[in-house]
Amino acid sequence: MATVEKGTLYVCATPIGNLGDITLRVLEVLRDADVIAAEDTRHSRKLLEHFGIKTPLTSYHQHNEKGKAQELVHRLQGGEVIALISDAGMPGISDPGQEVIRLCLSEHVPVDVLPGPNAGLTALVLSGLPNDHFIFHGFLPSTKSARKREIKGYAKLPFTQIFYEAPHRLVDTLTDLLEVCGDREAVVVRELTKLHQTVHRGTLESLKVEFQAIPPRGEICVLLAPYEEEPVQGGPVEWREEVEEGIHQGLQPKEAMKRVAQKYGISKREVYQATLDRKE
Repeated sequence: MATVEKGTLYVCATPIGNLGDITLRVLEVLRDADVIAAEDTRHSRKLLEHFGIKTPLTSYHQHNEKGKAQELVHRLQGGEVIALISDAGMPGISDPGQEVIRLCLSEHVPVDVLPGPNAGLTALVLSGLPNDHFIFHGFLPSTKSARKREIKGYAKLPFTQIFYEAPHRLVDTLTDLLEVCGDREAVVVRELTKLHQTVHRGTLESLKVEFQAIPPRGEICVLLAPYEEEPVQGGPVEWREEVEEGIHQGLQPKEAMKRVAQKYGISKREVYQATLDRKE
């Protein structure tokens, strides 16, 4: 049984689709809290009714976030227990929550986070793309010029990137990613954990064509494969010539061969063998 601490804000992750993904700990805190601050009280009431939870709701969304944060902190300072939830997933991750969390911390009000569903991480693991290093962006700007400007800053990041996107903007986003980043591996994940969950793997070009033909529906995650530099072309003749040019410029032979090896992504032994072949 969870034991709530008076005067604590509990940040609670809620299901992103399948209601069975809610944790026992979150259910206990939602029942024991004095009030639940919800992004959309009508939406969250359905969740609470499903689990028979009668705790009162108050709205906390992007349009009242600053003023409401002050009110919630005041109530917490008075000893109330408040559970914070968004429509789905983890509050504060592309959802309201950061404002009240930061205010609580600045006022030394205790904050606890109850882990659970998150669309970005679920999509990342499901995608099969490299996940040892990744970056989460959330939603890109809705206008084409601002979106492309932002994407340009991400084009050469050497790790998987995660974006959220609305279905009516998906083709535009795939088009802009393709134009700025070039055609590379990507994955589009729709309706995570729901009945019609689908994973679309391919390249930016193929995914663009697919969704132009069949407009998507539902909540969407777009995952972009890491940028990889194309290997510089060249062979033994070029390697020898560049070693000779380096020596002509004053480099020691070993240093000249090292630089050529780094440039072409080959071993120093291969460069050395190329110079021996020339001598023979």
